[in-house]
Amino acid sequence: MDILTINDTPGQHPRSFYAATAEAPGPYPMAEGAIKADVCVVGGGYGGLSAALHLARQGLDVVLLEASRVGSGASGRNGGQVSTGQRLEQGDLETLVGLDTARVLWDMGSEAVDLVKALIREEGDGCGWTDGVIHANHRARYGAHSKAHVEHLNTTYGYDKIRFLSRDEIRHEVGSPGYHSGSLDMGSGHLHPLRYAFALARLAEAAGVRIYETSRVTKVDTAAKPRVHTGSALIEADHLIVALNGYHNNLLPTVSRRVMPINNFIAVTEPLPQDLANSLIPNRYAVADSRFVINYFRLSEDNRMIFGGGESYGYRFPADLRAKVRGPMLEVFPQLKSAKIDYAWGGTLGITMSRLPHFDRLGPSALSIAGFSGQGVALATLAGKIAAEAIAGQAARFDVINHLPTPRFPGGPKLRTPLLVAAMTWYALRDKF
Repeated sequence: MDILTINDTPGQHPRSFYAATAEAPGPYPMAEGAIKADVCVVGGGYGGLSAALHLARQGLDVVLLEASRVGSGASGRNGGQVSTGQRLEQGDLETLVGLDTARVLWDMGSEAVDLVKALIREEGDGCGWTDGVIHANHRARYGAHSKAHVEHLNTTYGYDKIRFLSRDEIRHEVGSPGYHSGSLDMGSGHLHPLRYAFALARLAEAAGVRIYETSRVTKVDTAAKPRVHTGSALIEADHLIVALNGYHNNLLPTVSRRVMPINNFIAVTEPLPQDLANSLIPNRYAVADSRFVINYFRLSEDNRMIFGGGESYGYRFPADLRAKVRGPMLEVFPQLKSAKIDYAWGGTLGITMSRLPHFDRLGPSALSIAGFSGQGVALATLAGKIAAEAIAGQAARFDVINHLPTPRFPGGPKLRTPLLVAAMTWYALRDKF
């Protein structure tokens, strides 16, 4: 299956609420002929755009290749939540990698959020940033863990922007009977993800990056002097950064063994009456719940419910995306039963076995950043900056991520997807008990 074309039309952003409410830069030309650069970046999402921007600001000549349009992958389709930390909680990280490395990763996660906010301000604050993300527990028994997690961040990491939410407090913040406790992180936030991708593209272009769209990479040579082939161009560069996350399409076997594409889906309702919107999320925080197959949702600036839920582990999107998301949405908010769904779409993200990012050295002058496991708005942005640092000879932070455990998915190319489906189905069933 060709993950780049099975659900999408190359050269077009998918029809979505985000695409309908954002002004795209470009269009940028297709790469043609022989092209030389100091650095070639493959991938026009957050990671690639951030890497290109930071490299250009170091004075390097940078070419960026995007198979479709900038922001047309997961960077333009996600839930827009920008969270502190890593995909794993700090206690789990401490068990996995030790306290010292866990502290480094916490600092990186905090820097990632600050970097996103700084880039938004620099481009003009048009991305709709709103403070606050709630983690909502769909089981009463999870409350003690959440309370301990908040206290651990407060005391061990000195992080005072997060607080525990009791049953009464969370039901004030989220108008659903299905949540029993949670936490509110005011150091996190949410934004319009496609506008943010476009902001990065404009900043990169202004810094001198040569951006090429509809320029799908067909072959990568990661020798001492990388060579990148598209259908109509050959790019020779001193350095290469591959930033494809879930859309790597098995271009690089070393990445595809450890980064698995999975699909997720979002639906957006019509604008809701003000009183109904206020009863759902009165303070306009974003919410992500404790299910393994996570539900995540927030209100748009015009009071639409933006609801993400329902994963699938095959490549092809379901025929009825509205129905795919409507079920989880009504389970959380039965009061939306009569609300019309104006938009529904799917996208593909990249996960790892450990849910930690996977950084890789592909060759003496070639790097890969991927595997953000649903936390890519912030982490992919910082990953691009860290990859740019490594190109400039400051590789310490790249190597921290490079040495994190990201085991291979079992089974080899033929069995990897069926085994993942079986595992994910099992965890999805656990959500119901």
